[in-house]
Amino acid sequence: METKKTRCLIIGSGPAGYTAAIYASRANLQPLLYEGLQPGGQLTQTTEVENFPGYPSGVEGFQLMDDLRNQASKFGTDIQSGIITKTDLSVRPFKATADDGTEIIADTIIISTGATAKYLGLEDEKKYNGKGVSACATCDGFFYRKKVVAVVGGGDTACEESLYLAGLAQKVYLIVRKPYLRATKIMQQRVLDNPKIELLFEHNTLGLYGDEKVEGAHLIQRKGETDEKAYDLPIDGFFLAIGHKPNSDLFKPWVETDQNGYILTQGARPLTNVEGVFAAGDVADPIYRQATTAAGSGCKAAIECERYLSEHNL
Repeated sequence: METKKTRCLIIGSGPAGYTAAIYASRANLQPLLYEGLQPGGQLTQTTEVENFPGYPSGVEGFQLMDDLRNQASKFGTDIQSGIITKTDLSVRPFKATADDGTEIIADTIIISTGATAKYLGLEDEKKYNGKGVSACATCDGFFYRKKVVAVVGGGDTACEESLYLAGLAQKVYLIVRKPYLRATKIMQQRVLDNPKIELLFEHNTLGLYGDEKVEGAHLIQRKGETDEKAYDLPIDGFFLAIGHKPNSDLFKPWVETDQNGYILTQGARPLTNVEGVFAAGDVADPIYRQATTAAGSGCKAAIECERYLSEHNL
């Protein structure tokens, strides 16, 4: 069984992990990065990214992540395509195990495992992913200017996404499974006051349709009731806003999280409750969840990591 030793282990890729790797490698920390289940993170599932600085004409999500990966590699990051399956943060140096059995001994760890958007579980969501289906209005809303879109959800996130899209789209349908909104009163009122948003209470989505991209949704109203009604709703875009699951389970025995699983950090600093362990990107960000904010937090985590190693003569 192979054993690797590193001053800085970065678990997860995406904008946070790769940026942390760029800064850590330039600081001569010789970081070891494991890319995880989805190398490059959620952006590899996005078609065109127009809001990442430095790409005035936009860039494909996969290409953006490949550029960041190549930059990290150029400065000396040891990038592994495997998955970390086990960690032990109760000992120093820290221990981790990869899926191929490799044991890693690390002086510091940067957690950048991201968060996974929750989906309804429809096959059509996969079929039209990047072709009308999105889990991020801020990322993809620009492509639906003056078009008709639908948002699924009933909480604050769904209301925020609907309001954001209402500033771009011609019409926004908010599909709510329950007969009421779960959002805070102020968010509910903002949605109700917006003439571009139409609420569809007690509705479930059965599927989506369209030739090359989403052209509409198969809906059912008051499912299981005597007045149940099934119909098709023509739309150009279908946005999921039913929450995200932070990929933090691997660290929960040691690292503090909030009730939803997001890793808790110390204010604006990416420090966790375990000294020498840092968190960057969506795994510690329930609010913004943007590529640029993730990259910025990766930068901060690497700088804090270098300072910690220096202060402890590691």
